[in-house]
Amino acid sequence: MLTMAITVLVVSGALMIGAAWGIYGRLRPGLEGFLIAMAGGALLVSLVTELVEPSIEESALPVALAALAAGAIVFALVDYWIDEKIGADSGGGLLAAITLDGVPENLALGVALIGAGAPEVAALAGSIFLSNLPEAAGGAREMKEGRSKAAVLGLWAATAALLSAAAIVGNLLLVGASPHLLATIRCFAAGAVVASLATEVFPKAYKEDRNWAGIATALGVVLAFALDALGGG
Repeated sequence: MLTMAITVLVVSGALMIGAAWGIYGRLRPGLEGFLIAMAGGALLVSLVTELVEPSIEESALPVALAALAAGAIVFALVDYWIDEKIGADSGGGLLAAITLDGVPENLALGVALIGAGAPEVAALAGSIFLSNLPEAAGGAREMKEGRSKAAVLGLWAATAALLSAAAIVGNLLLVGASPHLLATIRCFAAGAVVASLATEVFPKAYKEDRNWAGIATALGVVLAFALDALGGG
């Protein structure tokens, strides 16, 4: 329970730190793009090593791949609905997209914590932290147009609470679940995150910092492998 509390606090805290940075601090577009690309590279490697590969070992390969594809399809459909109905550049659209990304991430994090110690989840938690921080900073910076700083910070606080709840639900309600079910959930979450990287993270990183986005992504990959080694992967 202590490991779960600390991990959820660290991961969701990144949203509040990033939001405060975006609202009250200065964030140059180039720096934002660099950080987002680095976070995307770290998260891509981490979701493969911490979610997909263990799930394939615990379940049938066709089931794992089908769940992965389903997660990507669901994210893509909902993301399309957000773009059409809410607006990709509106505050509500940004918040909805990050929430949709974060819920499966944190649900998977809660599942990964079942029967695991702190070192074993360091890679996944660290990568999600790196992803949440620049996403929240960029989103909050755009959302503060036409809104008070307190209102924007309150929205991000509510989002952090929701994502924390997802991790707790994943950890508490799925204790004793079959390895096949847990593997399916992990792969579904991984598919949603892969789709979000392709449609939200890397395009934004390249737009803001096209000269260094590739290097930043590679740096994120190196960082992810370092975190994976720390977790004993």
